[in-house]
Amino acid sequence: MNRRDLLGLIGGATALSPHFALAQQKPMPVIGYFHLGSPGPFAPFTAAFLQGLSEAGYVEGRNVAIEYRFAEGHEDRQPALAAELVARKVDLIVTVGAPTTRIAEVAATSIPIVFFTGDDPVADGLVASLARPGGNATGITLFGDELNPKRLELLSELVPQARTVAVLVNRSNRAALPGLPEAARAKAIRIEEVPAGSAGEIDGAFAALAGRKTDALAMALIVTSNVLFFSRREQIVAAAARIAIPAIYYRREFVTAGGLIAYGPSYAAGYRQLGTLTAKVLGGAKPADLPVQQPTKFELAINLKIAKTLGLTVPPVLLAQADEVIE
Repeated sequence: MNRRDLLGLIGGATALSPHFALAQQKPMPVIGYFHLGSPGPFAPFTAAFLQGLSEAGYVEGRNVAIEYRFAEGHEDRQPALAAELVARKVDLIVTVGAPTTRIAEVAATSIPIVFFTGDDPVADGLVASLARPGGNATGITLFGDELNPKRLELLSELVPQARTVAVLVNRSNRAALPGLPEAARAKAIRIEEVPAGSAGEIDGAFAALAGRKTDALAMALIVTSNVLFFSRREQIVAAAARIAIPAIYYRREFVTAGGLIAYGPSYAAGYRQLGTLTAKVLGGAKPADLPVQQPTKFELAINLKIAKTLGLTVPPVLLAQADEVIE
């Protein structure tokens, strides 16, 4: 059969079969996966996202394509990466973190966005309300810093002699301390914000803390929810060990990296939710009508080895509450 006859046959099949024509006209949808961090540290969570996506019927390379854009911790690279995804004409953009989501919303005014954030998306202006987002974005919120009063309570149980608690915050997210000043005042604890907006500033922040410490356990630390801090968790944990400051973190991965204690939602479960929600939007649901989802699973992790190194005795009641204990 020559080329002309083959083209004629294809043309005839297209005319006779609307399903064939539809298959020819409908390309594989493309997701833009837009992240401030680096691929390596977030690989387990990207895998959880893909799992949620596949459980909902979308498998990468089979019936959906994904364009990955990681800023490697460089916030100034994000606008260009967002522009790349818009130029690629992706069908949907998945974002991680409120600042990244805002950049995507500016660049992609007509492209649906599904976000993953540890902050309050209403306060950050990402959606009109949790129940009715109202725009082109919806997503998952873990309200990571809403739990800081609870983290202060846990830290006080573990380090009752600490009268000053430093709070490591990212310069781009300094207002995300809801309820913490009030909780500290109730315990007669002084709060000191310590800003660090880049990997280079983290060591400087800990050097400043070392200069303020007087007694060994008079000061403790809360590390707030932030993509940069998670990307640099090994650096932060090492810096805390270097100046011997007891610290509580917002994710269990800090504890498995050598941190003291962590309390927060399960990020693996959250990323899986993210995949499921993304599938709904790919299936035609409008972000404006999809409620922002919240976490259902929380984890408390304690590293007994680090506690011993710091001269701390973990109260039995705290051990009984722990989901994970590293000895």
